[in-house]
This record gives sequence, C-alpha cells and structure tokens, in this order.
Amino acid sequence: MRQNCMRQSGIIGVVVLALVLAGCGNGAGGGNINGSWTATLMNTEGTPAFAFQTSFTQGSGSNLNVVNFSFTTSGNCFASQQTTETGSFSLTGNFNGNVSGAFAMTIETTGSEKDILTLQGTVNNGKITGTWTLTGTLASCTGNGNFTMTAS
Repeated sequence: MRQNCMRQSGIIGVVVLALVLAGCGNGAGGGNINGSWTATLMNTEGTPAFAFQTSFTQGSGSNLNVVNFSFTTSGNCFASQQTTETGSFSLTGNFNGNVSGAFAMTIETTGSEKDILTLQGTVNNGKITGTWTLTGTLASCTGNGNFTMTAS
C-alpha cells in the first residue's frame, strides 16, 4: 500500500512539474500578448496603407493596455492629430505554450476631424493577423484591408 501511494505521489509530482515548466513561456514569440509589437496594414490590392509600433500589456479581464503607440507611416489621416488607442483580446491555449485567440484594437483621433481605424484579428503563437477598416471625416481617410502584427 505504501509503495503504491509513493508511486502515485511521484506521478503527481512529475505532472505538476511539467505543468509549471509548460507555463513558463518565452515572451511574445510563445504566444504572450505582453510586449512590443510592429504592425503592417495593407490595402485590399496589396499596397501598404499604414504601419505602427506599440506595446501591449494585459489589463483586467479582456482589456488590453496600449502604450507607446506611434505610427511609422500614416499619410494624411493621422498626421497632425493625437490619437487614443483601446484594445481587447481573449486567449486560449494549452500546456505546450500554444496560444491563440481573438484580438481587437481601435485607434481614434481626438480632434474635430474623426478618423477611426479598427482592427479585428486572431492571435496565434506570437503573431496577430486580421482585417482593418478606416472611416474618417476626409474622403481620403477611408479604406480596408489586411494586417499583420509581429512581436518585436
């Protein structure tokens, strides 16, 4: 009886150790949303539309804290106006560090001419891909396409 109990304790110990080690990810490349990200947004015909850099940290619940946001290319739409950025995500995964889930982000100008850039996508192992839509006061500030974000 005692030998059987010790064997079960050993098995439980190995399982707990495996779960702890599996939970130790390797940053955004392992599927973690926290960290620095670089985004490239392409128009539907495949030409570049926008690019930006930012950092994400997990907020409470599904909220995503967006900090250090800056466009690296933006054209006329966001050139001279301040923006606010909000985001959300929901992640699921397994004990092997394979993480995936839904991602959403909105970038909006704070001035009288409203430009609203909305991203909807999927997080999958250190990469976020999806679609974007831009609506704006100016006719030139509208569009849509695909985007890719990578951990940097």
